[in-house]
Amino acid sequence: MAMTSTAPNAAGLSFEPPAPVPRTVPPSSIEILRTVWRNPLELWGEASYTLPWIHTRFVTQRTIIVNDPGLIRYILVENVANYEMSAVRRLILRPILRDGLLTAEGEVWKRSRKAMAPIFAPRHAHGFADQMLERSENFLARYEDAKRGPLEVNIAEDMTVLTYEILSETLFSGEIATETDGFADAIEELLHRMGRVDPMDVLLAPAWVPRFTRIGGKRVMKRFQGIVEDTMEMRRRRLRDDPAGAPQDFLTFLMQQEGPQGLSREEIADNILTFIGAGHETTARALAWTLYCLANTPAYRDRMEAEIDGVLAESAAPVTWLERMPITRAAFEEALRLYPPAPSINRAAIAADRWVSPDGEVVEIDAGVNVLIMPWTLHRHALLWDEPRVFRPERFLPENRERIHRFQYLPFGAGPRICIGATFALQEAVIALAVLMHRFRFDLSPKTEAWPVQRLTTQPRGGLFLQVTARP
Repeated sequence: MAMTSTAPNAAGLSFEPPAPVPRTVPPSSIEILRTVWRNPLELWGEASYTLPWIHTRFVTQRTIIVNDPGLIRYILVENVANYEMSAVRRLILRPILRDGLLTAEGEVWKRSRKAMAPIFAPRHAHGFADQMLERSENFLARYEDAKRGPLEVNIAEDMTVLTYEILSETLFSGEIATETDGFADAIEELLHRMGRVDPMDVLLAPAWVPRFTRIGGKRVMKRFQGIVEDTMEMRRRRLRDDPAGAPQDFLTFLMQQEGPQGLSREEIADNILTFIGAGHETTARALAWTLYCLANTPAYRDRMEAEIDGVLAESAAPVTWLERMPITRAAFEEALRLYPPAPSINRAAIAADRWVSPDGEVVEIDAGVNVLIMPWTLHRHALLWDEPRVFRPERFLPENRERIHRFQYLPFGAGPRICIGATFALQEAVIALAVLMHRFRFDLSPKTEAWPVQRLTTQPRGGLFLQVTARP
């Protein structure tokens, strides 16, 4: 698969980050399976980046790939009841997350969403800002050696550690039954073993058919299930022995939902596993890609540093940073566009459906047809974006946002199943970037090699190495 250049823009003004070049020749069935095993992002052809929708067939499966914002809105919002999670998606995610919020459906999903909604309401989420700031500042000790000279780091791994520490402090009061050391490696192994598309998934083979890509997955899954069980037992003892002193956090709130009208103990465990195993992963990946793109666009990075320095000089409360740092937020949102953490949204039509575009074009969707909405192609679509493959954070500055259709940009999904932690993630990202970039500068290193691969999230293959130096 051909690649785009990874060299920084000489003027430091714009940068086209590395990504698969769209195919010009349709792949054979064997090549489809090989590419899905290697990296699904390399599968898509020119049509996926230039047409509003495409009907395709693989073996007996029919799929419509949807890039039209109006049709996306219809599927995810206006007629959402007619679209369930696709069989492929269930085969990939349910072995990991079972009935967690990302994979549950029907009444189980409604109960979980209702139980967690108060914790992630914007007003409540803003209350986490001080904890996010504290954990980000403590994390800076990792880069102390950069004050004496350039320090090379795997920024993808580091951001996994940082976002895990923030999640642990904000939602679990620091009481997750595992150590931070080695956690990034454990997450990497979990996603490598369990979070990739297996050719057997594409062929819709029954769940009992072995998935060779997931050999060794049971061992790492058992480790994470043990973390969940131990974490729940620790908190259960605190609630029993010292109910007044137990933290009133996400973990306590979730465990108090157990009962006939709430969640079962298994559903609570599945949701805890979802947040520990995947709840911070999307933000971690997006932060790493943001710092990488900024290392290639020093002119925009200079603007960010000036904005960050100005706000911090005023000692503004961190809860205000998301609104007071539009340049910083725009860089993060542009990285979310180019490297969406969740690169695909998979649905299947329950009953036959019909949509008519404003121009009168009719789209027929038969019962059972897979519906594939891919932020990966949608965010790089030639009909929707100027210079779609170029890192241009200016698109997301306040004066330009109105040009972006709500349903052409889906880093957190849309409709009833929109990511419950979207506000939390945006606030966390801006605070983390501000703290990191106020003290340190992140540049390319001789080891920097960036290439996106699709696992559960859009990850940099082999990590993402940057050089850290102390800012003057």
